Amino acid sequence: MDTRTHQTSPLSLPTPTDAGGQPRKLGVEVEFGGLGEEKTASLLARETGGTMECQGTDYTVSDTPFGTCKMFIDTAYRKRASGEIAKTALDLARGLVPVELVTDPFDPVALPKLDTLLATMRDAGAYGTERGILLGFGVHLNVQTASDDVAHLWSVVTAFALAEPLLRHNHPIDLSRRVLPFVDPYPRALLDALAEGPPETLHDLAQIYLTYAPSRNHALDMLPIIADFDTSLIREVFGDNHGIGARPAFHYRMPDCRIDDPEWSVSQEWDLWVAIEALAEDHAALNALCAAWRDHRDRLARIPHGWLDRAAEILRDYGHDSLSKRDSAAA
Repeated sequence: MDTRTHQTSPLSLPTPTDAGGQPRKLGVEVEFGGLGEEKTASLLARETGGTMECQGTDYTVSDTPFGTCKMFIDTAYRKRASGEIAKTALDLARGLVPVELVTDPFDPVALPKLDTLLATMRDAGAYGTERGILLGFGVHLNVQTASDDVAHLWSVVTAFALAEPLLRHNHPIDLSRRVLPFVDPYPRALLDALAEGPPETLHDLAQIYLTYAPSRNHALDMLPIIADFDTSLIREVFGDNHGIGARPAFHYRMPDCRIDDPEWSVSQEWDLWVAIEALAEDHAALNALCAAWRDHRDRLARIPHGWLDRAAEILRDYGHDSLSKRDSAAA
C-alpha cells in the first residue's frame, strides 16, 4: 500500500478501552462519487492484499486492516436490481447517489492506512461533497462506547450537544448536506433537558432523547445505542420496521466527505471526535457548560451569537482549544 499518511499516530480516546479492557473499535462509512463499486473494491483488494467478492450489485473485500469492507451504491434500487428496469434506474442514480465504503469495526491505530487508501482513491478519481450542490456526501464514524454506564453516555451526548452550535460555526457543514435532512442540529429542548445533569438510569436518558430528538437525522445519532439497550423503546417511537441497527456505538455523522481535498483526512475528523470525548470526561468543564446553558436559556433577551461566544470562552478556559478554533480547511 502507498505509504502516504496524514499522521503517523492517531489521537487516543481519553478512555481507549471498553468495559472488558479491550481497545474500543471504530467503524467508518465513506460516501463518495467518481468510482464505481467494482473499481473501488478492486483498488481496495490490490492496495491491502484482501480478497474481493461480488454479491449481486454489492462487493466485499475481506482480510483488510479494516476487517471485511463493503462497497455498494447507497440507494434502495440496489436491493431490487435484478430486472432491467431496476438496473436502468440504478445506472441513472449514479452521479448523484454516492457509492459507500463501509468498514468493519477496527482498531483506530489503523486510521493512517485508511487515509492512505482514500488518497489512492482520490488519485483514481473519487470525489466528495464539494464537487456539486446536490452531492451531500458524508463520512460517518461509529465509535464503540466505553461502557453502558449512564454517566458515560450522558457526558458524551451532552458534550456534543452543548458544543454543536460552535462546532457547526467553526467546522461548517457543506451546503449540499445542510439542505438535506440528514444532519439536523439538536433541538434546543434537548439541550435544555441534558443541561439539567445526568439522569438516574439509561432508560431515563433514552426517554429524554426519544422525547426531544426522535429522528435518525442528527449529527450525533444515539438511536443505535438506545436500540442496543432496549429495542422496544425504538419500536414504540418508530414502529416495527424502524430499520435502526442496534449497536453500542456513537453514530457520529457530522463530517463532510472531502476525499478530493489533499489536505483532508478521516484522521482529522477522528481527532475532533476525540476532543468531544475529552470534553465529556472533563467534568468541571462540562458542568460549567451546563450551568452556562441554563443561564443562557433563562435570559429573556438572548444576545445574537451569545452562546457561541460563551461556549468558546469556557472551552478555552478549560483547555479545550481544539473545539473552539476554526477549521481553515472547511471555512
